[in-house]
Amino acid sequence: MSADVPAPQVHEFLDAWRMVSARRGVAGRLPLSSLTRLADSLVDTDGEVSYSLDFDRDALQVPHVELRVDAQLPLLCQRTLQRFLFPVSIVQRLGLIRDEADEAALPADYEPLLVPEDGMLQGADLVEDELILAVPAVPTMPGTEAMERDWPAPEADRERAHPFAALSALKKPSD
Repeated sequence: MSADVPAPQVHEFLDAWRMVSARRGVAGRLPLSSLTRLADSLVDTDGEVSYSLDFDRDALQVPHVELRVDAQLPLLCQRTLQRFLFPVSIVQRLGLIRDEADEAALPADYEPLLVPEDGMLQGADLVEDELILAVPAVPTMPGTEAMERDWPAPEADRERAHPFAALSALKKPSD
């Protein structure tokens, strides 16, 4: 790569097949505020994401992109209702396929990525997709597990937790 040619930015469209042929990659940072689909899952959009996308072929000549993402996502703890930073560190290998039928030929540790007919991918979308998948369904701040130990459920609630326990008393003892 020539020093006077700037590296492509992740916001731009990347030609997946050219990137694989050239064994190129892109890296950089994105503000969380630019990831609009992810924003609904966050408390706020303060912060940024660092990423790298490395295109190549493996030993079996399978084209892939290795995606690395590191971020601190501001989430709302569902136990304490406080903001906390959820650390995310992702390393994902995406097997580039032209047709859904090609998915079966991918190695087991590859996730399929269906490349559009024109071969153009938007790197920011790949980063955002992986972050959306990393957000837990019920975010809880580390260290809040002790609350359950400090305030155990009342005995009546624990009995209600087993609705079929009363049926065991109705069972006739076998002779």
